[in-house]
Amino acid sequence: MDLGIIGQAAGLFAVTNIDDILILALFFAQGAGHPGSTRRIVLGQYLGFAAILAVAVAAAFGATFLPESGIPYLGLLPLALGLKAAWQAWKDRRDGAGGEAEEQAKEGGPSPLEVAAVTFANGGDNIGVYVPVFATAGAGGMSVYAAVFLVLVAVWCFAGKFFATRPVIAKALARWGHILLPVVLIAIGLLILIEGGAFGL
Repeated sequence: MDLGIIGQAAGLFAVTNIDDILILALFFAQGAGHPGSTRRIVLGQYLGFAAILAVAVAAAFGATFLPESGIPYLGLLPLALGLKAAWQAWKDRRDGAGGEAEEQAKEGGPSPLEVAAVTFANGGDNIGVYVPVFATAGAGGMSVYAAVFLVLVAVWCFAGKFFATRPVIAKALARWGHILLPVVLIAIGLLILIEGGAFGL
């Protein structure tokens, strides 16, 4: 296997997904202390990234499931999830960590589909970068890129979990995570919408 293409794939993944580590750390902090939360977050990250890969590979072969003009509207996904998280945080504060907060605690943080939706929306613009690379790499090269990307998703999940469990960071996330998560998700959603020119923004 060509080490050059592995290095290129690793570099491309790192450059296009660096912001995912912060989002993953916030998700892991949200699920801290809940059995099965790590599994759900990792599953969601893989689902979201597999969807990005599937669309990019299909587009490299000439099929466009996701028209370019539709990509900016993916920003609505993290925006909606951020607003939901903000509403939940406000409700928990108002109710004094009762009822609804206990229900949230049982669920153990974000669901795989929530993580997948944020991963896919946040990586929507990466599709435009991956398509020409995949198209010129050919089927063999494309499979190397896909394999390296999928291995690095696990590394990213480990890094997110690592940061979320460092005592200083964990303490800060435990204190501010419920505010930081909705702020980050809403900011990502607005950034995707504005940069993509959705709704004439």
